[in-house]
Amino acid sequence: METLSSMKTPVVELSCCILCEICIELAPHAFAINNSDFVEVLALDDYSDENIHEAIKNCPKDCITWE
Repeated sequence: METLSSMKTPVVELSCCILCEICIELAPHAFAINNSDFVEVLALDDYSDENIHEAIKNCPKDCITWE
């Protein structure tokens, strides 16, 4: 049975993102700053990694959610 995070993808609400880069520090394999200077979620087969959960939990503006 798949877990919630392996079926879902993190999504960054760019309108509230303050570019603190905590998500990138905690999960650089899943989040990056793109060429437009926005945080983007990198394409992965599985987002169940604990570092991704920590990045979402530690976002100071709570603008990363599961979709």
